[in-house]
Amino acid sequence: MPAPLRCAAVVLAGGRAARMGGGAKPQLVVGGRSMLAAVLAAVPDAHPRVVVGPPQPVPGDVVVVREDPPGGGPVPALRAGLDAVDADLVVVLAADLPFLTTDLVADLVADLRAHPAADGVLVVDATGRDQYLLGAWRTAALRRRLAGPADAAPAPRSLRAVLDGLQVRRHRPPVPEGRPTPWTDCDSPADLDRARAAVGVPPHPTG
Repeated sequence: MPAPLRCAAVVLAGGRAARMGGGAKPQLVVGGRSMLAAVLAAVPDAHPRVVVGPPQPVPGDVVVVREDPPGGGPVPALRAGLDAVDADLVVVLAADLPFLTTDLVADLVADLRAHPAADGVLVVDATGRDQYLLGAWRTAALRRRLAGPADAAPAPRSLRAVLDGLQVRRHRPPVPEGRPTPWTDCDSPADLDRARAAVGVPPHPTG
């Protein structure tokens, strides 16, 4: 029986968070913990767990790396994260998913393992929109798509271009009524207020 494929996690935690007034958006608190802490808690057994972005508080076993150039966007960030990965599979996640669950991550990885011809599995939200920063991937497939200019083809410039060139399965997770969706992200102060309200915290200034 083949050995099970190992799984790493890369969390993209860069960006300037301009709509949040700057600062470290992943460190904003929802439900008593930072959004980054919530995402890392959803991948407790991944190895390594890699956070891409500026220095910020993380557990001692988490590797923090910086994309080049800093703030250069998700493609350089993903490339930097994969440089720290030696596992066959990698979960690629945004750092602002306060309601991400271990069950959803496990479902993504299990789906990918069950379909050897697939390069990746990503979440599709209730509107049918692909969530590019909520998926599980074969590390080698991502590296091929991120090949630099010295290789046969130039690297894609957008994350969508990277992933659209792969054999991708779509996963539509069930969401219990009255619960926040696991793909809920926080790109604006209004998003953050809604996320906090979902866990019973009155809106208050960003921070």
